[in-house]
Formats: sequence, structure tokens, C-alpha cells
Amino acid sequence: MSNPATRATPAVSARGLRKSYGDKVVLDGVDLTVPEGTVFALLGPNGAGKTTAVKILSTLITADAGEVRVAGHDLATHAQDVRAAIGVTGQFSAVDGLITGEENMLLMADLHCLPKREGRRIAAELLERFDLADAARKPASTYSGGMKRRLDIAMTLVGSPRVIFLDEPTTGLDPRSRHTMWQIIRELVAGGVTAFLTTQYLEEADQLADTIAVLDNGRIAAQGTAAELKRLVPGGHVRLRFSDPAAYRNAVVALHTHATPDEDDLALQIPSDGTQRDLRSILDCLDSAGIEADELTVHTPDLDDVFFALTGNDVPTLPGQQSNDSQETVR
Repeated sequence: MSNPATRATPAVSARGLRKSYGDKVVLDGVDLTVPEGTVFALLGPNGAGKTTAVKILSTLITADAGEVRVAGHDLATHAQDVRAAIGVTGQFSAVDGLITGEENMLLMADLHCLPKREGRRIAAELLERFDLADAARKPASTYSGGMKRRLDIAMTLVGSPRVIFLDEPTTGLDPRSRHTMWQIIRELVAGGVTAFLTTQYLEEADQLADTIAVLDNGRIAAQGTAAELKRLVPGGHVRLRFSDPAAYRNAVVALHTHATPDEDDLALQIPSDGTQRDLRSILDCLDSAGIEADELTVHTPDLDDVFFALTGNDVPTLPGQQSNDSQETVR
């Protein structure tokens, strides 16, 4: 992931974004800032307004209120300039299965009014880049799910967008294809593209995003890096385990004001935010008492915990994904 602190110019900025459908308020004063050359992930339960936000930012629908700038252009007065600077990949593939992958690419080149020779060159380069050259002249209906998603993004890049909106781009993909898609997104951002990602896969946001915003009931519940969001949730702790009963008893005495003892397992649990300063304080206390733990495990809340705490909804997880605390063990 790139470092958002090194980027000063927002690729996307929204202030007071509002959208309603009848009596249903979908977006209720949303503020967003996405620095150039970063990955921004918008998380939220179904119906939170993620797709509506993407549709507004990509000019597909209009907001009821608010100010938006995308790629340096005011959405209200220069929508056509915004469209020329962005690419959009929705939840459902825009690939036409009745024609070949190459023909899909050339169709996009025509829509961007590229000269024929230029369009063919760009199509060939993108098909090669996304490992689709061998299947370029096969009907897209024969492609696997992962191939269709790669083709979908390749089609989005025909116009060389500066900002790309990815609305749940890995929905329905198997784990291998999902990881391939993550690598593609990382490479795009390394090349200077800004990625605005919506997802319900919390691991995806954790892996990819420089900045994450959690949308709930039409409002931004929290925004920051993954590490910053995890620190919002209580429950982080350090667990010390001892093989020597005497060392365990001495540690209980040394850390008695902070630790919760587990006599059966000769272990102590100490509240901690997992920062280096906090860990050093615990270790210094042990060192000053001449105590050495056999195992130190750091437990920190993960994005599942953040999602649940901020939205109050059931937390979506990947199939087979563990929902227990993230942890790192030092022996």
C-alpha cells in the first residue's frame, strides 16, 4: 500500500453528500477525501449506501445536495471532464459474453473514440497485461469468473482513467482469483491510479486500503487507516504464559494491578493497545523484576470487530475466515 501522507491533492472529495429515494434517506451528509495514488475502501452492510455513493461520484446519478470534486473537476459543472478521467467496474460484469474478449476491448476503444490503430494497440497491451491474450479471440461466455473480472477491469482501463471505481469487484470469485484481483489493484495504484473500492470482504479492505471509511445508515461512522480503526475497539490485550510456576507467581505480583491471572494455564492477560510503547512498558516491568515469560501473544481487534462495533450488524466474513482476534505470538 502507498502512503497517503505523501499525497496532498485529493483524487476524490465530497462534502455534505445527500441522497434520498422518497422517504428513504440513503446518504445523509457524507464527507469523503481520497488522496491521489491510494486505495480507499468504503465498507458497510447491505443497504448502507455504498453503491449509491459510487454512482454519484461516477456521474451515474445525481446527488440531492453536496459538493463533489473528482480528478480535480467539479462534478456539478464539469461532469463530462469527470467521466473522461474515471473508470467504473460495477458489482456485475459489463462483459458481453456473445463476443470475444478482444471484441469487448475494441468496443470500449470505439466508445472512447480512439483511432482504430490506437484502439487495437491498447486492447492488445491490456489483454497481455491481464493474462488474457491466449483467450482474446474466444467468446467471453467461455471465460471463468476470474477471467471475466480481469477483462472487465481491462475494459475500464482503455481510456487511461486517473480514478477507478471498483464496486465490490471480487464478489463471487474464488480465493485464488480474489488474490489475483488484489495484485492487479496494487499494480494499478503503483502506476499512479487512484482506486475507490467498495467491499463487504473485510480482509480485502485490510489487505488493500490505505484509508477505510465505514458507512452505516447513510453516514460515515469512522474513517482512518486499518490500524487506526482497530484501535477504536476495546479488547486488545497481551497474554503472557509461563512454564515455571515460580515465574508465574512473581509475574502476578509484579503486574497485579493490570493483569488477569489464569492459574490453570500459568498465564496472565494484560489490557494493551498493541503499540510498541505499551509492549515495552510490560517487558520493562518484567525485566526489572527479573522475570522471563516463555510466550508473549499480542491480541488486537480486527476489522470484523470494528465493523460489528460501528454498525451493530452481523459481520460478513470470507468463507472459512476465522472471526477470532488477530494475534501474533512471540516465543
